[in-house]
Amino acid sequence: MNTLFSPFQLGDIALDSRLVMAPLTRNRAVGGIPNALMATYYRQRANPATGAGLIITEASPVCPMGHGYLDTPGIYSPEQVQAWRQITDAVHAEGGKIVVQLWHVGRISHTSLLPGGAAPESATATPARGKTYIEGGFAPVSAPRALHTEEIPALVQHYRHAARCAMDAGFDGVEIHAANGYLIEQFLRDSINDRSDAYGGSPANRVRFALEVAQAIVDEIGGGRTGIRLSPITPANDAAQDSDAQGLYGLLAQGLAPLKLAYVHVVEGATGGPRDLTDQGVSPFDYKALRAQAQAPWMVNNGYDDAMAEAAIASGSADLVAFGKAFIANPDLGARLKAGAALNALNPKTLYGGGPEGYVDYAVLGG
Repeated sequence: MNTLFSPFQLGDIALDSRLVMAPLTRNRAVGGIPNALMATYYRQRANPATGAGLIITEASPVCPMGHGYLDTPGIYSPEQVQAWRQITDAVHAEGGKIVVQLWHVGRISHTSLLPGGAAPESATATPARGKTYIEGGFAPVSAPRALHTEEIPALVQHYRHAARCAMDAGFDGVEIHAANGYLIEQFLRDSINDRSDAYGGSPANRVRFALEVAQAIVDEIGGGRTGIRLSPITPANDAAQDSDAQGLYGLLAQGLAPLKLAYVHVVEGATGGPRDLTDQGVSPFDYKALRAQAQAPWMVNNGYDDAMAEAAIASGSADLVAFGKAFIANPDLGARLKAGAALNALNPKTLYGGGPEGYVDYAVLGG
């Protein structure tokens, strides 16, 4: 019987464990460049015997206009590629595997974070209701501008270039961030996308951008090293429910299936929140049906504990399980889950920004 700690072939990536460290924004990349402190953080969690079988990095912008939070690491410049190499080398030295999450925040940004103080770019010119993290703390996001149709092919190429940069930096693969109300999901949902061109209106048009991004990346590095993250019903970042979430994401999954992706990573319910949103007027979502349409290894996420994770793997309802905040406070989460040991408490005050405190100083078993 398969368990959370049994091996798995994830596309072209051989894993020693099905326990995954989810992408977690920590805002320690000063000036957008990864650093040695980050290398320590990822190395601490990289040994598959004690930590994660696979690490998905914090979300990393694919271009300068993709940034939306202070001190997040990019994956598009030679300097960033060279700096990421110290992290991938550290993870591989521990026997681990690591993929980078490719990100463009779209309208969830602030002019102070963008080149020349530009307005954020999105599928829409409608501002989001929300805040982002800038110099001095959290501030309301800035009003976006809607991308012109003729600008979109160049944006797709930014994703392709970032995937190539990831390979040059030594990553084992990439994960496309198509979740949590960021740019790709701003194109997907009819609650946000108010376009009248080939990227708006019908579901087939609204999935077009996501599929073009995925195709470009697969053409560059192969489907066996490409994953994608979806969050079909999360309300994160003012992403109100699509009028037909099941149909929309099913259509997207069907479009992704021929690409033979390494995996699909699905946030079940509200990201970092409740798994069931029926009391908020959100219809139940059939993730089993979505999995059948995607025809790819299946990674689940959101609110899993060790018992839920083991049950999901043993039953075959998931191939991998991603843990988020538990990995922040427990670099040896794998060892703790195996031993049934207590978990360290998370310090919420050190989640975003700062130095080593609350980042690389959490205790390990026997340490």
